[in-house]
Amino acid sequence: MTRKGLYVLPLIAAVIAGFAFGRLRPASAPAAAHVVLYYVDPMHPSYRSNKPGIAPDCGMDLEPVYAEDAARMMPAASESPASGRSIDAATQQLYGIRLEKVQMNSGQGTIRVFGRVAPDQTRVYRVNMGTDGFVKETMDDAVGNFVKKNQHLAVIYSPEFLAVVGGYLSANERGVSPGAGDRAATGGAKDPAPQSLNATSASARADRLRNLGMSEVQIEELRETRKIPEDVYVVSPTDGFILSRSVSAGMRFDRQSEFYSVADLSHVWIEAQVFGKDASAIRPGTMAKVTLSDTGEAFTARVSNVLPEVDPVTRTLKLRLEADNPKFALRPEMFVNVEIQVALPQGLTVPAEALLDSGLSKRVFVEAAEGKFESRDVETGWRLGDRVQVVKGLKEGEKVVAAGTFLVDSESRLEMAKNSAKPPDDPMHAGKSSEHGMD
Repeated sequence: MTRKGLYVLPLIAAVIAGFAFGRLRPASAPAAAHVVLYYVDPMHPSYRSNKPGIAPDCGMDLEPVYAEDAARMMPAASESPASGRSIDAATQQLYGIRLEKVQMNSGQGTIRVFGRVAPDQTRVYRVNMGTDGFVKETMDDAVGNFVKKNQHLAVIYSPEFLAVVGGYLSANERGVSPGAGDRAATGGAKDPAPQSLNATSASARADRLRNLGMSEVQIEELRETRKIPEDVYVVSPTDGFILSRSVSAGMRFDRQSEFYSVADLSHVWIEAQVFGKDASAIRPGTMAKVTLSDTGEAFTARVSNVLPEVDPVTRTLKLRLEADNPKFALRPEMFVNVEIQVALPQGLTVPAEALLDSGLSKRVFVEAAEGKFESRDVETGWRLGDRVQVVKGLKEGEKVVAAGTFLVDSESRLEMAKNSAKPPDDPMHAGKSSEHGMD
């Protein structure tokens, strides 16, 4: 045999031995499956989904919950096919699992939300000019100041006022009724037609003065004094607070420039955000209690409207309330606590924490026997505070898991995952293993 053949024969023998070892080696047990039980909202773990996606409330990605993670949360429990999961009393107490009876509830309760004070938009007045000119001076007109109706805020000059004021005074002069002595000297009453035309002309010129920006009180002064004023003064249209100011002494202004906005805060709005199911229980005219968080001072408010727009971020509806504010304790942009008493139709209720809402179905865990729980699909109605109405799936007096529902659900899903992850029995594989062991 040649030297080359001596090298080849050992190599062939090694290949044959390796092949035989692989055939006779027992198959290793499959690795534990990395099973996803469900997906949860990272901000609100009570929201669950059976598939990945985006959380509806915060826009974050749903996070997976794995079987091995849930296994560490609760010790193993026995399972009875007839009655579902079985958890003894000691384990229930250890993990804070609490039961509560399904009970009839009248639906009367309190909805508590945060509110924000805002000016009543029907009581916000804007002061502007219908002509151009310049500002001669301003008086006590800082933002936030309280001003009285007809209080002088600024003095302006505009030549356009002079021509209109002259025409207004002339029309008033011609429209004055003749005295009794004049009628006697002429032997009777004069024709009223010219007088009526003059009065109409005076009224039209007064309207034009208002359009230019002259106040009602100054127009009345013109009628009484019958003198052309040197200046025109800007006044507050109401008792209230100056919200904005865009004028200063020596400033030139253009037509339709806004000088001030003044709000009457003796009556204000309170805006709050409520979820759709809560909003359906609130009617216009419902009375509410408004409390200042820092002082505890309380006010009475009335629901005026539930606005139709939905907030694109929180998916809530805006609730508007109205409140009298005689001492101005409620200021714009202030946050307050709002309590609204509502009444809904009577029905069976469970704690809101008892409900597992996947988005596709709603479930609760019912105690079928002592320490044994079963999952049951339910249909819900109104939600009020921490209670949810159940319209189908439960009976009065049944006990449901009211606290620790997540743990019971995780245990059930974990057991299902374990069963599904078991490899099927393989008689042929077992035979090969035993055969190898005999060798």
